[in-house]
Amino acid sequence: MKTLVSSLRSLVLFTALLGLGYPLLVTTLAQLAFPLQANGSLVGAPDKPEGSLLIGQDWPSPPWFQGRPSATGGQPYNPQASGGSNLSPHGQALADRRSAAEASWKARAADAGQSDAVPEALLSASGSGLDPDLDLQATLWQVPLVAHVLQTDAALLEQLVRSLAVHPAWPWDPDSFVNLLKLNRALAQILAKA
Repeated sequence: MKTLVSSLRSLVLFTALLGLGYPLLVTTLAQLAFPLQANGSLVGAPDKPEGSLLIGQDWPSPPWFQGRPSATGGQPYNPQASGGSNLSPHGQALADRRSAAEASWKARAADAGQSDAVPEALLSASGSGLDPDLDLQATLWQVPLVAHVLQTDAALLEQLVRSLAVHPAWPWDPDSFVNLLKLNRALAQILAKA
């Protein structure tokens, strides 16, 4: 009986400590030190967020800058379906998907007078299928396309893209990239003022 009482006492103590106390402490510290990240890095009004800085989203085209293709199946950029497509790099399904994406981009580029090759980042999904960022070169490649649709100065858009670029701090960091939610929100603010 003594062992049973001791076991129940330990159960109650550790449930309170590790099941309630520790999560409450960690949540409180996260809210105080990193409120944006602790709440999903949501951007926009609290009652109507525009998106998360950590999860890519489907941008209606045109006039917005587009990200990498989503590999999340039927609904693009679905965070509940995160993961790669598991398509073979030598398989026909991946080749067909890549060819369709390339043809679509080339058609848009031809309308804008863009003749450079489509960057690989715009043709292949990331490992998670939810990448919110796009490398700087692929973003800059889209500048003439977006400028053509908006009938605006490409130099102004290029300056906007470069001002929002995140550059590597260390040699092992990835290439410079741009968060597309930040970029498209900044573009929307410019369009609203025009």
